[in-house]
Amino acid sequence: MNLLDFVILVFASYRLTRLIVFDTITDWLRRPFHEYEEQELSDGEIETVIHIKGTGIRAFIGELLSCYWCTGFWSSVIILLIFLYLPSLEIILYVLAISGAASMLFEITEK
Repeated sequence: MNLLDFVILVFASYRLTRLIVFDTITDWLRRPFHEYEEQELSDGEIETVIHIKGTGIRAFIGELLSCYWCTGFWSSVIILLIFLYLPSLEIILYVLAISGAASMLFEITEK
């Protein structure tokens, strides 16, 4: 693996993790495992609190989907396995990497 491949895998993993944990488009994936409650803070800001649904495997998956460190690890495993064993899906890695880099640049410039 060369440096360019590594950078592509990093950005692809970053984007897949954000897609699973935070993006509205994948809310359907989290909804069976999470319940959301909005709470107003003392400064008037609204904070969304996640409550994990169920017990056993359902709670485990709920915890996994609410933890970007945990999901990031498994996203990296998936990305690496695609890179190593499914080169025909390489285009997906490029799309994720490009959108991941763009997302990161957007976050940096917004601060």
